[in-house]
Amino acid sequence: MSENTASSHARYLKNLSIDAFNEMQSDFIESAAKTDNIMLLAPTGSGKTLAYLIPLVDALQEDLKEVQALIIVPSRELAIQIEQVFKGMKTPFKVSTVYGGHAMKVEQNSLSEAPAVVIGTPGRLSDHVQKESFDTKGIKMIILDEFDKSLQMGFHEQLRIIFRGLKTQTQRHLLTSATVLERLPDFLPFSNPTTINYLKDEEDSKLELKLFHTSSKEKVQVLMRLVAGFQNEPCLVFCNHRDAVDRISMLLTGNGFEHGVLHGGMEQIDREKNLIKFRSGVYNLLIATDLASRGLDIPEIMHVVHYQLPPRKDAFTHRNGRTARMHAEGNGYLILANDEVLPDYIDKSVEETTVTEVLAPVQPSSFECLYFSAGKKDKISKGDIVGLLTQKGGLTTSDIGLITLLDFSSYVAVKRSKVEKTLDKIRNEKLKKSKVKIEVAR
Repeated sequence: MSENTASSHARYLKNLSIDAFNEMQSDFIESAAKTDNIMLLAPTGSGKTLAYLIPLVDALQEDLKEVQALIIVPSRELAIQIEQVFKGMKTPFKVSTVYGGHAMKVEQNSLSEAPAVVIGTPGRLSDHVQKESFDTKGIKMIILDEFDKSLQMGFHEQLRIIFRGLKTQTQRHLLTSATVLERLPDFLPFSNPTTINYLKDEEDSKLELKLFHTSSKEKVQVLMRLVAGFQNEPCLVFCNHRDAVDRISMLLTGNGFEHGVLHGGMEQIDREKNLIKFRSGVYNLLIATDLASRGLDIPEIMHVVHYQLPPRKDAFTHRNGRTARMHAEGNGYLILANDEVLPDYIDKSVEETTVTEVLAPVQPSSFECLYFSAGKKDKISKGDIVGLLTQKGGLTTSDIGLITLLDFSSYVAVKRSKVEKTLDKIRNEKLKKSKVKIEVAR
């Protein structure tokens, strides 16, 4: 590695407030510099995004005003997350992100200025390739992140369209996956990539599984008593279908549980807000489909509850990957109604236990979330928000939690006990000389 490259890497790490690459990232970055086609096998939450963004940025040319690389991901949340990491590195390169749920025209306008990198979901990217929203002749690298998930979700044809639409033979391909792929699909222009495998053996996992048997009628009650016993430790509850998520959410709300929900049927802004609140500790409980099991930037948590068990072992593995990551410990809970059968992929010797018969008092989080109607595109920084809250709102830095900046809005976790007085003080204040709407995020 040249001295200039090492210096750039150190600068990117500093900009992301990261001390050093982990072992997997260092291994992949070194290997990617020596080979054109490479696959990284690593568990969810292990740092795959930064591992491939470094060789990507190393390969970009600043003097070229054309699309040089594609990053293809299975979900819009993951696309947005990668964009945030890329921008956080503070490289000189422009990035555009495309995904379903908003107007094609806005994306086409952004693509017309030829970003160096385009991040997108298979469906929306294939639409842009077919409409020739950008010229593909300069693309030298394609990254397929969470590639196994894209295949599992049935994006074969959209991916085929993307590869068919390339005007030149792409020189390099970086793939990531949280599961071993037995064979690669025929639309890829290679078949035997160099493989870097950091998937741990199941026997090395420090996840402790516990099984609760109950009647169908009592199942939600068991869930509530179990979650209440976690005393606000972060918890993810998985269901197989979005209607189950919505039904359980309604019952939890009726019993005073503050929580978020996440599934594919929600509006994008609602999905983003619920993830922001969960990351920042405003919600310590998230009810979700398998959309939350992979790729998303969710902090490591102690408790994963399977309210409904998935039919496939790999889905079960990915859900559990939200806890007991790398060298950490965690707990997985299976709630099984008496008329339900334990899947074959689960060891029948799993520990059976019971939950307390008493529903513990449900305490709200110590944080609440404030909404600001201005974001990155309005030239607002985290420092601007902290300055307003401390200088005008009477808060100390210990009263302020996670700050999340979106393009045209921002969300800030603030100590619940201070919210009302703070809002009274800053409601008519300006943020960077501009009038903004500030209120409790709903």
